[in-house]
Amino acid sequence: MVEIIKSHIVVPSEETPKTSLWVSNLDLAARRGYTPLVFFYRSNSNSNFFSVETLISSLAKTLVSFYPLAGRLGVDSYGRIEINCNGEGALLVVARSDSMLDDFNDFAPSTEMRNMFVPPAGSPDPPCILLMLQVTYFKCGGVAIGTAMHHTVTDGRGAFHFIETWSSITRGEPNYSPPPFLDRTLLLARPDPTILFNHPEYKSNSKTLAHSGSSTSYISSIIRISKKHINALKLQCSGTLGDRVSAFRAIVALVWQCVCVARKLDSGIETRLYTMIDMRSRMNPPLPVTYFGNAVIRTSVSASVDDVILNPISCVAKTIRGATNQGNEYTKSLIDYLETTNLSNLPRSGLPYSDLRVISWLGMPIYETDFGWGKPTFVGPALMYYSGFVYLMNSPEKDGGVSIIVALEPETTPRFKKMFLEKLDGLQG
Repeated sequence: MVEIIKSHIVVPSEETPKTSLWVSNLDLAARRGYTPLVFFYRSNSNSNFFSVETLISSLAKTLVSFYPLAGRLGVDSYGRIEINCNGEGALLVVARSDSMLDDFNDFAPSTEMRNMFVPPAGSPDPPCILLMLQVTYFKCGGVAIGTAMHHTVTDGRGAFHFIETWSSITRGEPNYSPPPFLDRTLLLARPDPTILFNHPEYKSNSKTLAHSGSSTSYISSIIRISKKHINALKLQCSGTLGDRVSAFRAIVALVWQCVCVARKLDSGIETRLYTMIDMRSRMNPPLPVTYFGNAVIRTSVSASVDDVILNPISCVAKTIRGATNQGNEYTKSLIDYLETTNLSNLPRSGLPYSDLRVISWLGMPIYETDFGWGKPTFVGPALMYYSGFVYLMNSPEKDGGVSIIVALEPETTPRFKKMFLEKLDGLQG
């Protein structure tokens, strides 16, 4: 049970540019909606612990450089979505809960968690608000910070840049994070669009139309993998040639195999694995590290179910490489493709029952978000949207382990967890 105490509209503490911000094709291709995250903090007995006044003051200062987040989604004279930087402000909700922090077990995402700790999302269409935040105080003294940032404004890396800056200013850091780079024209389509690659992730197909949304009922669970297990899994994925395999590819290979088996998929059908790649460093020239916008692209690989479950895991890891090696020309081809297609027809949610979507937050500084009262005990998505969605994150213990958040059908989840954990244990045998 959560009770709303007060809601504040927080505007930038200084005058900011009143302008319209052009958004790129990658922004327009992102899911139209809000991304709900929750940061949980244990009490440190400080009398000023997560002071509302301090958070409001620091948020106002943060919105000076991140002023698009104080604006509203708009539409230009041609009907194209844009960001109206009008300085109207972000929403900060203050709430209290009669629950204890430990009542939430492993913090697995759910509709309940999203409804309790993140402000309710209205329409994500113009002229909607772009940033909503909620501070919830628990009976035990702990705190949850819930965030909902409109995905048209930025991707995960940009969102964490904002939160990192807000927390740095709150704790009084004199040299907080560098300002965001706001010029999205670096991702303009070419005057003569040149589409050199197929981009199936941005196209509807009969398989998607037939099955999308059929797996909306799901259970979320969190599985933690130790560094020892990860190293053993990477070694197994390296194959006889000793290929170097990343933790991402090794973990996802095992997840893909176990999901195909747990779902009891027919052996001859196609299964597709989707992921997202941050292209900031892969463009030529590279985008600024602080680029604030969507600089991620959807990629995928497909294989028959037989190929995934019967081949050695090293072969599956090698297949996944095809979804992680895209570069500058691929991204430019995608931007040009989006320039020539009707963006309203892009597939944006739901997956066929045979498919998976994996999002990696590995390496992001999510557990460095210290507002001055200590680092979070857990950070994660508040909601998973649909079945077949998977997140990889560094574990909160900072011991080299990884947390996997998996959303699967209620009947699939126990079979998946049993098989996955048995295979992990077998690596140590």
